Amino acid sequence: MFTSQQMGHDLLPIILDVEASGFGAGSYPIEVGFVLPDGTPHCKLIKPANHWSRWDESAEALHKISRTILAERGNNPRDVCRWLNEHLRGQTVYSDAWGNDMSWIAQLYDEADMPQLFSMEAITKLLSEQQMKIWALIRQDVLRRTQAQRHRASTDARIIQMTYHYSLKSAPPAESSDVLAGSGI
Repeated sequence: MFTSQQMGHDLLPIILDVEASGFGAGSYPIEVGFVLPDGTPHCKLIKPANHWSRWDESAEALHKISRTILAERGNNPRDVCRWLNEHLRGQTVYSDAWGNDMSWIAQLYDEADMPQLFSMEAITKLLSEQQMKIWALIRQDVLRRTQAQRHRASTDARIIQMTYHYSLKSAPPAESSDVLAGSGI
């Protein structure tokens, strides 16, 4: 894993990621994680509310979080929202799956009956056209170099943050036609 000193954390955005019980109607958040600009990861499992019942076995196979783990180690939605507000108050956090993550965070705060004290944006708002062109390639390189095994919220957030960092370093000037020339990827 790369350290914050290697990455020059002063330019790095806060990245948030959510793991969920599945996709689509009836899905709900089961884990939320974020990574601060210095690379520090934070993560919490979420105990599902009684009325959150949809469960997708393929989602469980991907993130390896079972209902039993959530029942035993999950945190109350209100406690998770309080924790998020304490760490992220007044900040803008970024997600690579903004549509999904934003709806799950809204669902979490709705369940907790609390205001969300930070804003969320899509990571694409920070990316230049050149960064967008090389994003998938850079992400694959980051995954290969870090050998990330877990598909979990804080790990995914760190991968996104690192991809952002290296896309900044690898993006050529806007007038260049050879997007990957000299990128070292």
